[in-house]
Amino acid sequence: MGRVVRKYYQRRYPSDSSKDYYFIHRNTGNTEAVIVEYGFLDNVDDANLLKKYWQDYAEAVVKAIANYLGVPYTFDGSLVNENYYIVKKGDSLWSIANKYGLTVDKLKDINNLSSNMLSVGQKLLINDGTDVDNVNENYYIVKSGDTLYSIAKKYGLTVDELKKMNNLSSNTLSINQKLLVGNDMSIDDNYDVYVVKSGDTLWGIASKYNTSVDKIKDINNLNSNNLSIGQKLLVPGNNLGTKKYIVKSGDTLYKIAQNNGTTVTELINLNNLKTTNLSIGQVLYIP
Repeated sequence: MGRVVRKYYQRRYPSDSSKDYYFIHRNTGNTEAVIVEYGFLDNVDDANLLKKYWQDYAEAVVKAIANYLGVPYTFDGSLVNENYYIVKKGDSLWSIANKYGLTVDKLKDINNLSSNMLSVGQKLLINDGTDVDNVNENYYIVKSGDTLYSIAKKYGLTVDELKKMNNLSSNTLSINQKLLVGNDMSIDDNYDVYVVKSGDTLWGIASKYNTSVDKIKDINNLNSNNLSIGQKLLVPGNNLGTKKYIVKSGDTLYKIAQNNGTTVTELINLNNLKTTNLSIGQVLYIP
């Protein structure tokens, strides 16, 4: 966990070195009993380290036991500290910044990064105590102890509505996860429409529009890299000037069109809709 530690060891019973020193260990049979010995901190620096990295230390104990027993161990970074994120394969600065409601520049600044290069296992600070609490009134940042039910209740939603709005397939949440809880008009997100042609790839399209694959997948709510000929994709640009709208309970195409100075026909054509039926959490682009 990035800390200097001693290897685990066994304290032996003085009169019989094949037995454990502790009575509880000698009488648990095949159960893997663990005793954690602790001492008292005698300086401010160590006290501050414990306060800041207590979850790291706890995880180190779990890892040590798993290694001792020969059990496969995977650490996804979710327990390190609610202020940090552990880089995983496929991550980019943009995807991490977007997940936690930051800009890439902000993420680089609080981590003193001079480039966009990341390495798997790298620990990034994602909350320096300044502005990560809420991206805006339309989003909520998950805190320790939160559940989908408690968040949904707070914002007058049902759990199903909250899951649909955020494309969640399970009830599991992670600390600092960004959840959409209102209507994200995203008036700064200007896009062009790109029609997929034979031979296109997300990487090629992203390169053409000077953006990232993650960005295109995010604004189009794509779960894979697969494309189909004729598929319409929103790509960063400023010619079309669209804005993103998240469908909420009670919305209709007519109501959305009327409130945004457009027509139902324009909405259907822009979003390639096959029906006028809408679902809560659905993303619509408004010309």
